[in-house]
Amino acid sequence: MEREIALTGVSATPLITLQAKAEESAMPDSLLRDHFAAAALKRIGKDLTHFKLGHDMTIAIAMRAYTLDRWTAAFLAQHPEAIVLHLGCGLDSRVFRVDPPPSALWFDVDFPDVIALRQRLYPCRDHYATIATSITEEAWIFELPSKRPAMVVAEGVLPYLEQDEVPLLLNRLCTHFAFGEIAFDAYSRLLIWLLSLNPAIRATGADLHWALDDPAELERRVQGLVLAEDISDWDADQLARMTATTRMTLQFLDIMLAHYRMGRLLRYRF
Repeated sequence: MEREIALTGVSATPLITLQAKAEESAMPDSLLRDHFAAAALKRIGKDLTHFKLGHDMTIAIAMRAYTLDRWTAAFLAQHPEAIVLHLGCGLDSRVFRVDPPPSALWFDVDFPDVIALRQRLYPCRDHYATIATSITEEAWIFELPSKRPAMVVAEGVLPYLEQDEVPLLLNRLCTHFAFGEIAFDAYSRLLIWLLSLNPAIRATGADLHWALDDPAELERRVQGLVLAEDISDWDADQLARMTATTRMTLQFLDIMLAHYRMGRLLRYRF
């Protein structure tokens, strides 16, 4: 399938996270244990070594995915009839890792070229559908059932949107659904700049834009949005899996920038 892959720019970034999850899941002390990613990567058969992810970035991506999986599963345990809306799903296998109950509806949303590829990589399943569109388009949201509770998940996608596009998108979602939760990763302006220098992201040609220094900003700009959880500390067990250089760097930044959290996982209620 390698010669048939033609993803570029933002559409190519799912290849980064797919490779990271496959590599982390092959480690003996894996947190994510995502054998679906490993199978998909093998099926693609594409050489992704030019992304130069590195050991520590691979673990960090797995940590992010694991937390978002846990939040999604917890919401479904409380609301088994919910809609799960996975924005910018890329080539992620979250629907298989979480394995929602038959009473739930799950929608994966991404660009048409990404959706076309993932449909060739993963099997069909009941109560699951894909939506081939840009998440910033308006019309597709209003075609979704609005009476069910909704769990909206966005992993590694919102920073690629323009600064004003994120609150507009969140306002549409909060207005359409009766109630629910929205979970995603967000980064400060400083970290967005640093991430733009990352070799893996630079290799795709994608640009990062949206930054969030204060989670309360979204509460002010999105009606009904209330912060429920803000995780910005590294899990000690996962930090121990990283190299000594990374551990010392993160500890240094934690001391020097204790008042300024550069990266966080956020969960809001609405």
